[in-house]
Amino acid sequence: MEHLGRMPLLGERFPEMEVKTTHGMKKLPDDYAGKWFVLFSHPGDFTPVCTTEFVAFAKKAEAFRALNTELIGLSVDQVFAHIKWTEWIREKLGVPIPFPIIADELGRVAQALGMIHPGKGTNTVRAVFIVDDKGILRLVMYYPQEVGRSVDEILRALKALQVSDAHKVALPENWPNNELLGDKVIIPPAGTEDLARERLEAAKRGELECFDWWFCCKKL
Repeated sequence: MEHLGRMPLLGERFPEMEVKTTHGMKKLPDDYAGKWFVLFSHPGDFTPVCTTEFVAFAKKAEAFRALNTELIGLSVDQVFAHIKWTEWIREKLGVPIPFPIIADELGRVAQALGMIHPGKGTNTVRAVFIVDDKGILRLVMYYPQEVGRSVDEILRALKALQVSDAHKVALPENWPNNELLGDKVIIPPAGTEDLARERLEAAKRGELECFDWWFCCKKL
């Protein structure tokens, strides 16, 4: 794995690395070329909060796949612990885990991706990385060990990124359930005086909805 002096930033290519997983060796991001992936870390196997998260991710795996997206877990445990933990989840909770889990017992991947926060201990925090089909890092979320993530929010953010890419628009708070705009999307603000006037004219024709020239939206 390439050594990085800092964590990757949004808009940069996800760092190339070869990792050991419960599904065999994987090369990131190349093995997922043409697909999006969500890589999420957890502090350790056989922990209650992480178990609830893995069950939720597993139950939503098909929803992610419907968006051309694969899931990848990670913790600083060995692959043997991962396998035993997923067996336990399947046997005790009746939920098979369909996605690979990276074994990072030396913490190299976690260090390279900024998942180790010394103020929170030596385990990985709950990090989420959304990477697009070109291998570009698009979104990062961090949660402390004591607070579980919302898989629905990760899925919502993924959908929003894909809609933004496809239609060149921005998405409001909690889209598609924004209190002000509902499921409408936001047109990027006008960058010239001519475009500002055009936006207002389009609003008069009913082609857009505008609160002002800099704040226009529409339904897709």
